[in-house]
Amino acid sequence: MHQPNYCEPASNRLAMPWVRLHALKDYLDMPLNAVKYERIKVTFNLVPSLLDQIELYINGGVDRHLELSRMRAEDLDEQHKLEILDSFFTANPTHMIEPHNRYRELYAKYSRDINRKKTLPNLFSSSEIRDLQVWSNLVWVDPLFRQEEPVRTLLERKKDFTEEEKNNLLDWQIQFMTRLIPVYKDIFDQGRIDISFTPYYHPILPLLCDTDIAREALPSIKLPRKRFVHPEDAEKQIKMAMEKFTALFGRPMTGMWPSEGSVSEEVLAMMLKHGLTWTATDEEILYYSLIKSNLKREENPLHTLYEYGPGLKIFFRDHNLSDRIGFVYSGWSALKAVNDFIDYLKDLKKLFSDDLENVVVPVILDGENAWEYFPNDGHDFLNLLYQTLNNEPEIELVTMTEASRQLATRPLKAVLAGSWINHNFRIWIGHNEDNAAWDLLSDARDTLVKFQNENPAYDEQKIKDAWKQIYIAEGSDWCWWYGDEHQGMHNAQFDSIFRSHLEAVYQLLGKDTPADLKKPIHGEVSASFTLLPYDMVTAQIDGRVTHFYEWTGAGYFDCLKAGGAMHRVNRYISGIHFAYDHNRFYIRLDFCNKKNIELIKDIRLVFAFFTTTPLVVELKVAIGEFVGEISGQYQFCLEDILELALERSYLWPNGYGFLSFNVTLYSGDKKLESWPEDEPIQFDVPEKNKEIFWPS
Repeated sequence: MHQPNYCEPASNRLAMPWVRLHALKDYLDMPLNAVKYERIKVTFNLVPSLLDQIELYINGGVDRHLELSRMRAEDLDEQHKLEILDSFFTANPTHMIEPHNRYRELYAKYSRDINRKKTLPNLFSSSEIRDLQVWSNLVWVDPLFRQEEPVRTLLERKKDFTEEEKNNLLDWQIQFMTRLIPVYKDIFDQGRIDISFTPYYHPILPLLCDTDIAREALPSIKLPRKRFVHPEDAEKQIKMAMEKFTALFGRPMTGMWPSEGSVSEEVLAMMLKHGLTWTATDEEILYYSLIKSNLKREENPLHTLYEYGPGLKIFFRDHNLSDRIGFVYSGWSALKAVNDFIDYLKDLKKLFSDDLENVVVPVILDGENAWEYFPNDGHDFLNLLYQTLNNEPEIELVTMTEASRQLATRPLKAVLAGSWINHNFRIWIGHNEDNAAWDLLSDARDTLVKFQNENPAYDEQKIKDAWKQIYIAEGSDWCWWYGDEHQGMHNAQFDSIFRSHLEAVYQLLGKDTPADLKKPIHGEVSASFTLLPYDMVTAQIDGRVTHFYEWTGAGYFDCLKAGGAMHRVNRYISGIHFAYDHNRFYIRLDFCNKKNIELIKDIRLVFAFFTTTPLVVELKVAIGEFVGEISGQYQFCLEDILELALERSYLWPNGYGFLSFNVTLYSGDKKLESWPEDEPIQFDVPEKNKEIFWPS
């Protein structure tokens, strides 16, 4: 369970509402659903700074969404109305807006006039705005609690809410949050669940120890100007988390999920030093750790508990099974998904008939974000899954701590430094924006240390507060949104929040804020329009982003930046993703405005590939059209995005080599635009099984 630290420096205000809204939807029903069944055991990982923010709300904390929700609808000016209209539909449309008639009506009205910003606020009455204020909070209440008052009455009422009813709901939200920590503590004390923490502010620990460690998995990665080497900060983040755990639960912490599954040998040694007995990361880390340890993969299976140290047990998550829950099952019926899950486990059993007692299948995934993509917030799936597992004699559920104490282990001499995303740290370092953020962090930290040494009598509380801002800025979430990997509507806001924490360091020391810290990082320091692939990708050709990580590792060409110097009335393609796996080469087209694409008559997309033998692939497509395999050569679908998969053998006789390509969009015979406009996208696709290059 994780959200970034949104708390603004020296304030009780949170910059974004996601802690509060996910508290209503995910943080309490998840453990309560698990303990309905006697044999179900689940380990919940909590981020300490998330719990701090829940406590802040209970003690009067606010966020902008909550402030706008509290405002009396009749008193709103046009600017506040527009702010509400632009931010109060941030919910999954399929499962959180469409099922509710009133919310759907308001969303449809907003969508029809979204481009008429000047007149849009006047189209909504005070009653409609108040209904929107209520519904944007109401839909986040988990189904488990919808019979509680005032929630039940508001759901039955549907529209024409009063100010009193609205404020009762908002008051109920805060009261609801007071239940969270006591419930976790109670069922933890009963032994019904296990609890672990991450390091306090969710940092990538190996990078705090030494940013150069990123080169272990990516030898050619470009690193920040200043090398960040502060293992003492990594150790501090671990110690603070352990102290928070003991304060809340009255016992020492036994295990830790390191932020984003990020491990290194230096970090594992710290965990051992502080008495932790287990940790976990991804299966890809195991595979490359076996290589590093000169161990044979076939003799050291994934579904085994390993030991480093000695004394620290390491779980390696089953990547496939975990991601099926996180990204695949939401589109299936609950029965089909649960049957698939059980069948997967029973198929594994056949492989381990000689030593079943020591087989462990770690299923580890995001505890909050997946469920809004499921019908009924995942309740149908989770309850059927728990019920089926509860009654399944061949499968035993154990907590991480129980497994670490009960199972035999295999020694692991060496561990690759990496995360659970592509076994590297590419998400958080290497891009110009990421590196700029690390340099600003280094500068602020160096300034604080120098000031503290030169001014030993300075206000102790201000020094303590300044260090807190450094630790917050070390969190993983800021660099998650820098670079090309994750583009969303809040990138610029995350950038601003990150820099505000570093600005606070200088303010607490009475120093002027450096000019570089006042400039946005996001969108300002990218030097190239093209990012080359940094890992293999297997995309599902369905015309949509099937799951969050589907295209992680792909290359990217930014059409908007590349065409920024030219004026166009209409733009169609905003970006081109490109990637490959062992068998296929993939292209994804993102669009500036889906409506513009829908208006094109006789859409034609022409892809020109330049290899040893030039090749042209022409697609005549319609929205929602899916075309299966064409002579075993390629497959495509246009829906929200255009996805194209070509067999590697179709592009090269031997399946690999140099490739350059461009794409042109036509309406019939009329050319609308071509990307890139000058030189095509160029790169090498390596020979199969030679995609990973290791340092000598």
